[in-house]
Amino acid sequence: MGPTPGNCVNPIISGFAPDPSVILVDDTFFLVTSSFHVFPGLPIYASKDLTSWKHIGNAIHRKSQLSLKASGTDIWPLAESGEVMLATGGLYAPTIRHYNGTIYIVCTNVVRVSAGAQGPNEDRTENFIVSTKDIWSGEWSDPIYFEFNGIDPSIFLDDDGLVYIQGSRAPGPKTEIHLFEVDLSTGKKLSEQKKIWGGTGGIYPEGPHLYKKDGYYYLVISEGGTHEGHMITCARSKNIWGPYEAYEGNPILTAKGTNEYIQYTGHGDLFQDRDGKWWAVCLGVRLDEGRTVMGRESFLTGAEWLDGGWPNISRVRINPALLNGAELTRQEGIAPLASAPSVDYLYIRDPKLENYNFSDDGKTIRLIPDEGSFNQSEQPITFIGKRQRALIGQATVTMENPLSRSGSALQAGMAYYKDEHRFLKIYSNFDNQEIVFETINKAKDISRTTRHAFELGTKVRLRVEYSERSYCFSYQNKDGWIAFESLDTLELSGPDFVGPIIGVFAIGKEINSEVVFRDLVIE
Repeated sequence: MGPTPGNCVNPIISGFAPDPSVILVDDTFFLVTSSFHVFPGLPIYASKDLTSWKHIGNAIHRKSQLSLKASGTDIWPLAESGEVMLATGGLYAPTIRHYNGTIYIVCTNVVRVSAGAQGPNEDRTENFIVSTKDIWSGEWSDPIYFEFNGIDPSIFLDDDGLVYIQGSRAPGPKTEIHLFEVDLSTGKKLSEQKKIWGGTGGIYPEGPHLYKKDGYYYLVISEGGTHEGHMITCARSKNIWGPYEAYEGNPILTAKGTNEYIQYTGHGDLFQDRDGKWWAVCLGVRLDEGRTVMGRESFLTGAEWLDGGWPNISRVRINPALLNGAELTRQEGIAPLASAPSVDYLYIRDPKLENYNFSDDGKTIRLIPDEGSFNQSEQPITFIGKRQRALIGQATVTMENPLSRSGSALQAGMAYYKDEHRFLKIYSNFDNQEIVFETINKAKDISRTTRHAFELGTKVRLRVEYSERSYCFSYQNKDGWIAFESLDTLELSGPDFVGPIIGVFAIGKEINSEVVFRDLVIE
């Protein structure tokens, strides 16, 4: 089991926060991550010191901007390892950049062409640019789409004012890094698209970023897939179009073959602080004997980039190592991650927002049930939650009795959700007067249901307690808390793209009723 964070820095963004990209504007760092199948999408975080961050908004915050309806999760057996990959569609690998007073995010919406499509060749990629002149306002433009058959686009502004997009061209696993000039205001291509590098031989060359330094164009990418073989490699050229020379010291970052607690490190972005010191952010997981409870998260590490030389990224640790041998730590008493009011609430795919009502103080949520269930991706689900941020913690809520009519098939309660194939839920079955706990992981052929007879009074308290190795769901009646059997977190762990979301839901046929939840707290 790994260390328990106290004033530790990493992960800087915990829980379902992969593919980080960072910019420094004036005295503030801004970071964006992938969000896949949840809305709002592309969360934006701000920090003054790189050790404490605040979730200030989301670049995709209006349903009218784009649709996540076709962001289902495919199941791919991995013949080499015998495991099963769960690959979710939606918003992949954004890059954030700042030019001439405007902040741009470029991203891919991976659209599943049909439910159950087998492999990435069945996807459609919709690549787009959104922008804002005031990142603190929380308001972002509608997407401007550009033509590119691939994922992971990034923006590079050259000294002559020309703007380029580099991305990972499909199909995988032998993707290639392609480049073209673009007009950011229209998305129009201004040049031919050209392959500039194929990586060092690892599968899925992706996540490219271009940097210009000391007369060279440096191309930094990820290879090896986003799990055990993940790594960051680098090449450079005197001409933006190449040819690119691979660094003899590649990879410049990987945890492969080490016994580090933080594994799968890759998909990084290099940047400088106000004093000119180099840093890198990347994704990684906290790996505990096969358990990756929090999914892929965002980590910070030190870097060095000498004049005329190649970037050197330090191995990712709980506290980043500084050049003088010391460690970067967070000041005691300062929270690692905070949120502006309500910006951290999440819905699954395209929600029916009319099914949700919040009290003015935000402590009461009223849900109108809908028939969409957790184990499908075609219909909306009446669910609202937040990312699990604490490795060790709990979530609690009070649910009031909606006094539904018999035959409404109403189920309402709390869920621990990753995707339509993997979820845990504790709920009241109002037709049968019982509390039910379900464990579902289709990728591991797990399906269990436990029922307790329970006559709901005016309200019931629900709780999930979690650690790196266990989940325990319980409910409170007049005699105290009654727990269902705890389960090992391995039951929900496995190769995937997303992370845990905890929240409340209401499923049923009686759409004229509502279920009231009070005091939802998620650590």
